[in-house]
Amino acid sequence: MRLSTRIALAVGATVPVLVLASGGLLLRLVENDLHREQDTHLRERATAVAQDAKALLRATGADRPDAVEQARERRLFTSALDVGIRLTGPGGTFTGGPQPDPSAPLPTVADVPVTVRADGASWRVLSVPVSVKRPAGDATLWLFYPDSASQAQLKLVRRRVVSVALFGAPLAGAVAWAAAAGAARPLRRLQRRTSGLDPRTSTARLDHAPTGIAEIDDLTGTLQTVLARYDQQAARTAEALETARSFSAAASHELRTPLMSMRTNLDILTEHPTLAGADRAEVLADLRHEHGRLLGLLVMLRALAQGDLVEADAFGPVELAEVVDASVADLRRRHPGAAVVVRGVPGLRVYGWGHGLRLVVDNLLSNAWAHGRSTSEGEPVRVEVTLRADRSPGGGPVAVLTVDDRGPGVPPAQRQAVFQRFHRRQDSPGSGLGLTLVAQQIALHRGALAVLDRPDGHHGARFEIRLPVAGGTGADSTGADATLPLLRRDWLAGAGKPQEFHKDGS
Repeated sequence: MRLSTRIALAVGATVPVLVLASGGLLLRLVENDLHREQDTHLRERATAVAQDAKALLRATGADRPDAVEQARERRLFTSALDVGIRLTGPGGTFTGGPQPDPSAPLPTVADVPVTVRADGASWRVLSVPVSVKRPAGDATLWLFYPDSASQAQLKLVRRRVVSVALFGAPLAGAVAWAAAAGAARPLRRLQRRTSGLDPRTSTARLDHAPTGIAEIDDLTGTLQTVLARYDQQAARTAEALETARSFSAAASHELRTPLMSMRTNLDILTEHPTLAGADRAEVLADLRHEHGRLLGLLVMLRALAQGDLVEADAFGPVELAEVVDASVADLRRRHPGAAVVVRGVPGLRVYGWGHGLRLVVDNLLSNAWAHGRSTSEGEPVRVEVTLRADRSPGGGPVAVLTVDDRGPGVPPAQRQAVFQRFHRRQDSPGSGLGLTLVAQQIALHRGALAVLDRPDGHHGARFEIRLPVAGGTGADSTGADATLPLLRRDWLAGAGKPQEFHKDGS
């Protein structure tokens, strides 16, 4: 059933009820007004005939001649005009004018006008006590006013109310149907536009011009939001599938070499069970090395896949100093001989993904430890970590994290390539994905990453990252309660070339 038909039926059923209810109230008010007029008339007549009633009682009690008594009685009835009178006293009952049958029961006390029904008719009745001193006696004066005129008026009003209700029901239904049909026309147009939309087979989306009707515009906005979210989820699903394919392809390609090397070493051990101790130790060491490389590749590929699939609701306020302290403590535990110096200020909170930021610091420290050996033989590995606050070019507050080593440094020509997938030096023990992971996370956090020379003139490299401080007010700041729209993630699925966000610091 159409909405306009439902509205028409509802209005058509409601209008008679409202009319009848209003008519009942109107009848009650009209009846009260009519009774008020009758009661006023009865009281006026009672005041006018009271003296004549007393005169009649005195004439009756003093045994006056019949002519005098009859004259008093006529005078009483004349003064009553159109009101019926019944005077009941010691000398008998005198009646005149319109009134109910004498057998009709009357209220014992009716000093306030009441309604009495008898023989299919109704009367307004008022009782007035009358007393005389000579001769002493008490009587009751009843005044009656026929209620037939009032009942006729009430019946007329009642018929008109019912007629209006019966006539107004279909008329109101028709008017309501026409109004509802006109109001629902934009809704029908919206239904026609959306009925042909199928996000599974077509890229066409809902195009809507504001109608000025809040409900229609709100519904259209909701539909557009639903379709947009469908597109987002479809895109995320496609990204997830592409990431899974790329993970599988990268894993199969990069793991082939360590697996083949391990297979060769296992064949040597199998074919030569009596291999000498030194040769056997060399083969086992190579196996352990390739096994570690294989695990490192899997861990890094998994981390890149996580970065490609992370959702915006995983982001929140992160205390950067706590992340740095945890990473430094882990490096010292794994490499007790490493000298790590930390300088920083607490309280720098960034809006980010805590796990991703921990991966950034872990990989920067691991890279500094692996490639930061001094050119002087015998000197221990020394890594310097600094955390400070600064201002971005746009004026917003940023947190600056620098990691310095004392290795050979990174030539300016190589500072772009070190962030590509699987890029590593010949003697590097890593997987070639650590700095790629760093670049991925900094891009997701809308930060800046640079490879620089050490500012103190010593040999070595400096990796510097800049992240917006949570709650800043500058152009580059991000409030702690914001939700970052994540950048396009293709670090694992793409060709391995990171976005051009970092700058050469040479």
